[in-house]
Amino acid sequence: MPRKPHRVNILTMTEEVDALRARIRELYPKRVIGDLTEKAFQHELTERTLDLYRALIRMRTTEGEVIVREHHVVRAHFRLTQSVLREPEQEAVSIFATDRRLFYLKSVLVPNRPPSADEGDNFSIEEVSFDRIESVHVRRQVRVGEMGVGGAMVVFAVLFYPYLSVTGPFMIGLGILGMLHGLLLPTRWVEVKTIDPASDPIMVYALRKKSGRGVVRFLREKTRRR
Repeated sequence: MPRKPHRVNILTMTEEVDALRARIRELYPKRVIGDLTEKAFQHELTERTLDLYRALIRMRTTEGEVIVREHHVVRAHFRLTQSVLREPEQEAVSIFATDRRLFYLKSVLVPNRPPSADEGDNFSIEEVSFDRIESVHVRRQVRVGEMGVGGAMVVFAVLFYPYLSVTGPFMIGLGILGMLHGLLLPTRWVEVKTIDPASDPIMVYALRKKSGRGVVRFLREKTRRR
């Protein structure tokens, strides 16, 4: 018997989304006047933004469908960061797994612009049911940029070694460590492919986070049961 659609009050949900957007906007002047410290601002901004994402997901769920796993990552210039204000522009990626399907959210975060989860953020939501997931594979990539920076430090230290009697050996050692780190600890992510050939794979980054490992484990359990 097919599941019934979730009979949610769309007006109420829309009001909740608008209220959350308003709360996010209110955080910025509070930081400016000192009512919120930078640490408190970052915490509140993150929590309220995730509340906004959850509200948007609930608008798409069906009756009895619940969120069982979440994973959130902020990426900038091909590296992972923790704060939404550390870089000029960042990409926020959130994954919500319910008991029935996977939701994949992406948006662009710009400093001093309140996240709104709409076209202003280039916001997008993809959803895929578990029976349409074809494979879940771990991918690895050597950190070429990190190795390049380490190599440049070594070359610079060697060329100017006579003038760097104190810092020269330190720079050489640090550069070698950077090269080894980029080679021996490659970037890892999980690629979730669907049976739709026209659809791009869903990428799960930051696998060292507990939430990332939990999402991947959950997806593998779901795909094995088919």
